[in-house]
Amino acid sequence: MLGCVIHGQGDLRVEELASPVPGPGQALVAVRYGGVCGSDLHYWRHGGVGDFRLKEPMVPGHEVVGTVVAYGSATPSPARPPAGTPVAVHPATPCGVCPECADGRRHVCRDTRYLGSAARTPHVQGGFAGEIVVPVEQLRPLPGGLGPRRAALAEPLAVALHAVGRAGPVAGRHVLVTGAGPIGCLVVAAAKAAGAARVTVTDLLPTALGHAGAVGADTLVQAEDPADPGWPSEVDVAVEASGVAAGLDSCLRLVRRGGVVVQLGMLPPGRSPFAGNLVVSREIELRGAFRFDTEFDAALRLLAAEPAFDALISAVVPVRDAESAFALAADRARSCKVLLDFGR
Repeated sequence: MLGCVIHGQGDLRVEELASPVPGPGQALVAVRYGGVCGSDLHYWRHGGVGDFRLKEPMVPGHEVVGTVVAYGSATPSPARPPAGTPVAVHPATPCGVCPECADGRRHVCRDTRYLGSAARTPHVQGGFAGEIVVPVEQLRPLPGGLGPRRAALAEPLAVALHAVGRAGPVAGRHVLVTGAGPIGCLVVAAAKAAGAARVTVTDLLPTALGHAGAVGADTLVQAEDPADPGWPSEVDVAVEASGVAAGLDSCLRLVRRGGVVVQLGMLPPGRSPFAGNLVVSREIELRGAFRFDTEFDAALRLLAAEPAFDALISAVVPVRDAESAFALAADRARSCKVLLDFGR
């Protein structure tokens, strides 16, 4: 089978990989689509994401959907969808015993395994391969009416739903989103689904702002233009989805006194300057948002109900052309979400 392997910074290869064999409690899944995520691009372009650095070749990818092929021995029948079932794959395997898991915060488990992640060594190999083996608990049958192409957005949408949940109640409120990449656009959709009265989005690129408008943003702001009439005087909630310090600065300066800022974008490694004096003098609540847990199931339901999400899929590229797919995904002026097609 074909798979993508990142051997180091700038070194992405499409290789013939051995088909895996499922063990007890595991499922073999034939991957159909895999969404290229910002973290995949960071591993390819920079050799790491934040503090997670590549130390060995790794198959990237954690936004995957496919079809159940088979199960390993001793896998309980009631727990497994029948072979041939279209499924999305929840990419996280939390340890279940650490203090975070015991506290119901499995998404920040200190010993989790996450598809396509260099957070631990040996690295957790990801989903950009023709077939993968995953714990049966990570399979999610697709809801009726949801095809695999749109379902490939489930993982990033779950990230967005978690971030909006971290903000607290947003119904009837004005929400600012800085950054209109795929995650930022999905935060727009998640905020609207949660009842936000108004969503303002900022970005440097008109194309990206157009994608945000397609999923429900009310006001689009050119981030480099301080005179843009769309800039709000203040907002109730802000979600920073760009991963740059300037975005966080905008959030802190525009959120109202006592408001909430959620840092979702992964900032560069090391120290990042921010307007901490505003956090104090305005008693702003600054909250982090990392991955997700049960929001994955909610994401699938929302995707099944809303065809507008299709507008975020810019291209579907055969796996043999993975490097061109990564290059397209990295060009925000030409794309939003790019999918790799592993169909045979």
